[in-house]
Amino acid sequence: MSDRNRRKFIKTSAMAAAATALPMPFIWPKGASAATVKMGILHSLTGTIAIAEKSVVDSELLAVEEINNAGGVMGQQIEAVIEDGASDWPTFAEKARKLIEKDKVASVMGCYTSASRKAVLPVFEKLKGLLYYPTYYEGLEISPNIMYTAQEATQSSIAATEWLYENRGKSFFLVGSDYIWPRTTIKLCKITLDRLGGTVAGENYYPLGHIEFSSAINKIKATKPDVIVNCVVGGSNVAFFKQLKAAGIIDAGTTVLSLAVSEEEVSGIGSENTAGTLTCMGYFQSLSNPTNEKYVSAFKKKYGANRVTGDTLECAYIAVHLWAMAAEKAQSFDVEKVVAASSGLEIDAPEGKVKFHTDNHHLWKHARIGEFLPDGQAKMLYESPLIEPDPFPKL
Repeated sequence: MSDRNRRKFIKTSAMAAAATALPMPFIWPKGASAATVKMGILHSLTGTIAIAEKSVVDSELLAVEEINNAGGVMGQQIEAVIEDGASDWPTFAEKARKLIEKDKVASVMGCYTSASRKAVLPVFEKLKGLLYYPTYYEGLEISPNIMYTAQEATQSSIAATEWLYENRGKSFFLVGSDYIWPRTTIKLCKITLDRLGGTVAGENYYPLGHIEFSSAINKIKATKPDVIVNCVVGGSNVAFFKQLKAAGIIDAGTTVLSLAVSEEEVSGIGSENTAGTLTCMGYFQSLSNPTNEKYVSAFKKKYGANRVTGDTLECAYIAVHLWAMAAEKAQSFDVEKVVAASSGLEIDAPEGKVKFHTDNHHLWKHARIGEFLPDGQAKMLYESPLIEPDPFPKL
């Protein structure tokens, strides 16, 4: 065999071997286009915040699946590009840059803490990306490149304080983690109490991750407040609730209302430690409406019957749908056009009908107060009308 024929034989044989080694070709769903649009997902899959953010990713992927099964966005299937922020703020900024510059995503669903959002904000503004942020937060921010799908502080703290004052007592003890969201939220609570004529029995802050709350508990025992407003965040709530329970404060009838504890957190704290306490959220899994029943059923079918939904999960789920709706309305994935199309955009969400403000990128939201039951679910006690977002209140 000549060298030329030998090279031709080797090349042909290699191509044949490669062809037989290839997997079966992907078959698009009936009626779907082979074209795709990339959407970034940027949350902590590892590190201290992963316990909360992993579930948020699950909810976002459920929304992607639903949209793709319905034909995609403008006939294009969504391709989710997932990155791990690793509970590290510089890593969030690095991954945001990678998603925008290298992956060319049309939008990003991402971040959980205010620290991670603040880390990526300059990246999105400089590179003209688009972030959908699904966590309740302190407000005090509007960015042309961020859409906020959870409540800012005025949409929870004020309504909660007013309801507590009218229904549970006039004396409040305030406790929170030591960073911007708890401090801003508690400041709004104090301003509201001052307007109503209530009193502050005490105020304590602790670092994130703190697990020893004896100083606050001793003060609570000494001052005997009618209400404890809890703005402790994350895993610290496990220790806080166990210590409140052990001290007999919950069982003694003191009202404890949390502003950062949903059904998802209760699954980690233990429902035996939260039963009888209150929470203020925009969404509860127990809400009775067709959209929520469909969402909860789909979530449990995909991830397991023992899984629960919660406020941040729902806000992440509707974020994906709101982006798809805005892109369809704009008939474009261009960031400026999608943002413009979002003005006043309404969605029939699991939490009820909500809509984007015409110019500040936040949603009009309900404030809902619920009582945690022994099974970890929340029984709704109060629902406000839709509250206009006011991210820059006069403090």
